[in-house]
Amino acid sequence: MVKHTTHLCGVLFLLCLLFGDLVFGWFHYGSQGKTQQQQQQHTADSLEQSCLCHLTGVLDDCFCDIESIDVFNNFKIFPLMQKLIERDFFRYYRVNLKRPCPFWPDDSHCAIKDCQVEPCPESKVPVGIKSGNYNKYSQAANTIRDIKECEQAHELGAINSTLSNQSKEAFEDWAHHDDAQDHFCGLDAQHTNSVLRCSVDETSPDAEYVDLRLNPERYTGYKGPSAWRVWNSIYEENCFKPRSVYRPLNPLAPGRGDDDGEGFYKWLEGLCLEKRVFYKLISGLHSSINIHLCAEYLLDESWGKSIWGPNVHEFRRRFSSAETKGEGTRWLKNLYFLYLIELRALSKVAPYFERAFINLYTGNAQEDSITKELLLQIFNETKAFPMHFDESSMFAGHKMEARRLKEEFRLHFKNISRIMDCVGCSKCRLWGKLQTQGLGTALKILFSEKEIKNLPENSPSKGFQLTRQEIVALLNAFGRLSTSIKELHNFRTLLKDHR
Repeated sequence: MVKHTTHLCGVLFLLCLLFGDLVFGWFHYGSQGKTQQQQQQHTADSLEQSCLCHLTGVLDDCFCDIESIDVFNNFKIFPLMQKLIERDFFRYYRVNLKRPCPFWPDDSHCAIKDCQVEPCPESKVPVGIKSGNYNKYSQAANTIRDIKECEQAHELGAINSTLSNQSKEAFEDWAHHDDAQDHFCGLDAQHTNSVLRCSVDETSPDAEYVDLRLNPERYTGYKGPSAWRVWNSIYEENCFKPRSVYRPLNPLAPGRGDDDGEGFYKWLEGLCLEKRVFYKLISGLHSSINIHLCAEYLLDESWGKSIWGPNVHEFRRRFSSAETKGEGTRWLKNLYFLYLIELRALSKVAPYFERAFINLYTGNAQEDSITKELLLQIFNETKAFPMHFDESSMFAGHKMEARRLKEEFRLHFKNISRIMDCVGCSKCRLWGKLQTQGLGTALKILFSEKEIKNLPENSPSKGFQLTRQEIVALLNAFGRLSTSIKELHNFRTLLKDHR
């Protein structure tokens, strides 16, 4: 028995010597294979986070899905918008970039020369655009301006020449007062007869025409405490949020710890619709601006030539779930929400521009005809979109409460437009002011439904009007959102290629 056992052990020992490497190698391979599978799964999860695969489905507070917006924008709206904003009427924007910050001293400077804005010489601006009457944009208004001013001066002067200017100021103040009831643009520090006016950048002596095509929105190197202070002031002081609720402006901010912002989002869900909408509009605008900076990034600067293009690493740093602790997708969804808001405004204001006497005047009849035809084509597309945001659900409660909330909403937005004067980078300030005015004009349109419905067909309306400046800002701001969604599609493709 012992002999048999010894013999068996010897055989097993020889088998181990002969096949040990194979056997142990199999076990080792199994263990290593499992580790590799785990690593591959971890890599796949990271890549899934970075490729924005979760940016899909129906948006909150509306009945539209992201995929439908992508198709509609990228194939229908984006090509038309690119053509429109190249036209002279929408190319020139008059803005005051010298107004001091009303909240804190500005001590910031651009990191690179590309932050500076090149003003457009007056000689290069089309005659119909640089007309002294900034609130009118039709050919008729420009051609009969001198006659009306002469007749007005004669009539007022016949009564009492000392009252002529006072009467003109009174009429102007009344118009500003009436318009300001639904204007969401910025407050100006100028006072006339104790009336606080709406922003009049285009009539300010410090305002200059800027050729937007020569001053594109792109990366400027503007960052650090100054940029942080601007966005932090916008969010913390104007988004209806108590200071006790932490809002994750920067998920990687020091001292944040493991806070993933869920407390803030639970609080946000408990707000009324109007206050949720306000936050989403600001967050969406912030996301759009960040996409522009990533898409037009300074990739190289050598031999006196700058090379601009998409920076995937910068985009991933700002938006991927891995880098933002899951918040990047939320921010990008807010971009789509903002797009829907401005899209809805365009569809509602279409009747205003469809009237025959409305002419986007630049002094070139052929140019003006092409511009209006393009604009009406865009309006036709926006009206055909089947999943618009329903603004009637906003401010729909008790009349007194709805009126108070609407006024609070309006004042918060006006305050944000004032903060744009605190942006330390000139080019950033230019595009910040334009896009906030564009959004403000969109909000004005959404809440002027009755006035738009009652527009006279063949004559100007006293109840609802848009200045040239508001029109330029509205369409360029929407063009920026359209470009953001198109660039977002491009970044998704680049991220998949990186995988």
